[in-house]
Order: sequence, then structure tokens, then C-alpha cells
Amino acid sequence: MTRVRTILIVSAVVIVLGVAGVYGYLLFIRDDAPAALDTADLERALIDTTTPSPLPTDVATTTAQDELSAASTSPAGGFDPSGEWTISGDSTLGYRVAEVLGGVDTEGAGRTDQVTGSLTIDGPRATEAAFVVDMASVVSDSERRDNQFRTRIMSTDEFPTATFRLTEPIEFGPVPLEGSAITATATGELTLRGVTRSVTFDVEAQLDGGRIGVLGSIPVLFSDYGIPDPSNGFAVVKDNGLLEFILVFDRA
Repeated sequence: MTRVRTILIVSAVVIVLGVAGVYGYLLFIRDDAPAALDTADLERALIDTTTPSPLPTDVATTTAQDELSAASTSPAGGFDPSGEWTISGDSTLGYRVAEVLGGVDTEGAGRTDQVTGSLTIDGPRATEAAFVVDMASVVSDSERRDNQFRTRIMSTDEFPTATFRLTEPIEFGPVPLEGSAITATATGELTLRGVTRSVTFDVEAQLDGGRIGVLGSIPVLFSDYGIPDPSNGFAVVKDNGLLEFILVFDRA
């Protein structure tokens, strides 16, 4: 009986330690998903860390005169954003999903800066906008999750990009003051895994240092885009997620 009791005690200890180890791993090691993108992230992304090349004196003078002229004729004497803009390398796009790992609620998030696109502004409205994302470049804190994302879930070999195209103008109203933010609603077509759906979502836009930043997220129901259930034997993933982004635009 003593030997049996010892075996039972040892087995119980092993089980307890194993469970504790799993939960410790989940709670303290695997909780590495970055926080959701917010206004503070947008403000940081708008800071231009590159050093522009010095302009010749005559060009610099002309540029300054043009800016003063634009300021005098733009709304409220401020900056006139009308024209063509392109997405810069300071942009970020990714996904965010709710997961249950071993009974513990967590989040999974992947991001990339491999985003290209353009924006056309005419006075107080954005008339055209589009972006393209290299889906194979999206990475999270887990190589295992990334492998599943690229193969079974998003099939990036077959569908290497995701795209968005604005289908209705975005009305921004008066041009915002430098560093201030405005909100608006965007409607367009989102294509994921080869399936295109109409989407409507809110965006926050900010003008800073002659750059335009846009923050937003698009709810995605996986079944709408033919995305397989990401769940497996250990991880249970909700049937929806967010496509979150910060897009920073520079003059074309």
C-alpha cells in the first residue's frame, strides 16, 4: 500500500506541476501580443525619423513661398491637403483575434509594414483610396501561429495580397489643425483570401508635419471570406477578428 500511495502522490504532483507549468507558460510567456493600435501609436508613426536632403537655396525659397501661398488660400488659412498621397514605410497593418489557449483567454496579433497604396484628397473629402498588403510578411509572436496563418488559414501562396479600395468619398469637413484628430466613416471593398466584401468602418485622421495619418480597424467575420476556422486541438479561436491599421501618407 505504501508503494501504491507513493506512486499516486508522485503522479498527482507531476500532474499539478504540469498544469501549473502550462498555465504559467500561457499567462507569463505567451501573453506577448501587442496592444491594439491607438492614437498614441498614430502620433508616433507620424514622426518622420528620416533626414531630408538639403534643398538648393532657390528651390527652398520657392517651396517656402508656395507653402505660404497655399496657407493663405486654404480653409481657415491652414494647410491644404488636396492632391495625391502615397503610403509610407511608417505604416502598420495586421490582425487581432481572441483566443482560448488551454482554457486561458488570450489574444493573437500579427503585423506587417509591407503596405502600399495611395490617397486622393479634394478639398474636405477623400475621393479615392486604396492599399495592398503583402500577407506573407505578417508575423506574430509565435512561429507556429505564423505557419498556420500562411498555409492553412490564409493560403498566402495562392492569395499573396489583401486589398482595400474606397468606394464612397470620405467627408472630413474642415481641415484639422496641426496635431489634432478628426473622425469619419469609410466605405469600400475589402478583399481577403480572394473574396471581396463591402465594409464600412470608422477612421481617425490626423495631420502632423505635412503628413497624414489614418487609424482604424475593420471587423472581419471569417466565414464571409472563406477563411477556415483557425482553431486546433489546443487553441480555440473566435469566428471573427479585426484588421487593424495605421496608414501614414506622404505627398506623392
